[in-house]
Amino acid sequence: MGLPTTNSPLNCKLCLMRWFICLLICSPLAVHGGEWHVDKKAEGNQVEFTSKVVALTFTGTTDKIDGFIYWEGDSLFAVKDQLHFEVDLASFDTGIGKRDRDMRQVLDTDQWPKAVYKGEIAEHTEVDSTVVAYGVKTKGILSLHGVDRAVEVPGTVVVEEGRSKVEAAFTIKLADYNIEAPSLAAFVKVSQEIAIEVSFYLKHVQ
Repeated sequence: MGLPTTNSPLNCKLCLMRWFICLLICSPLAVHGGEWHVDKKAEGNQVEFTSKVVALTFTGTTDKIDGFIYWEGDSLFAVKDQLHFEVDLASFDTGIGKRDRDMRQVLDTDQWPKAVYKGEIAEHTEVDSTVVAYGVKTKGILSLHGVDRAVEVPGTVVVEEGRSKVEAAFTIKLADYNIEAPSLAAFVKVSQEIAIEVSFYLKHVQ
């Protein structure tokens, strides 16, 4: 029995197998990467806003945050990184029921129930190798009250076994998002500039 010819079924199958293996190796789908999701069951997840004016400071907090960070490549945040986080605005608790209701009215949470931040990690540097901590600068679009604005948000990422902790702080101006400083009874004085602090955990999906 002679060897299979170039056009034989066996050779065709071998060529197809080689082509398929090469495709898998070269395909972007084969590139290693990472994907972390917000661990919504973790204790300590918190988004907090603070309004400070003379003689009056109040805060609102919620743990209703969701989202993910994704990137391609073998190293952390290597290439094509993406991040997407959203917060349920109606869930903020300021400690006073009427103020909470007034706040939901001012933010029009029935029409725009969430604040959404979508962007990328523009820079990351190792700040503490003993605990695998990174300082990051993110750039993206913050969508709030029907307005999209480009923002930069600095923060830190501490990588732990199977999860990571994210912390960030930044400020927003109500006028930038067409939000009028409330004049309702529970909001007699509200700062035009609101401080935002976030702290939450991400579980490692891959």
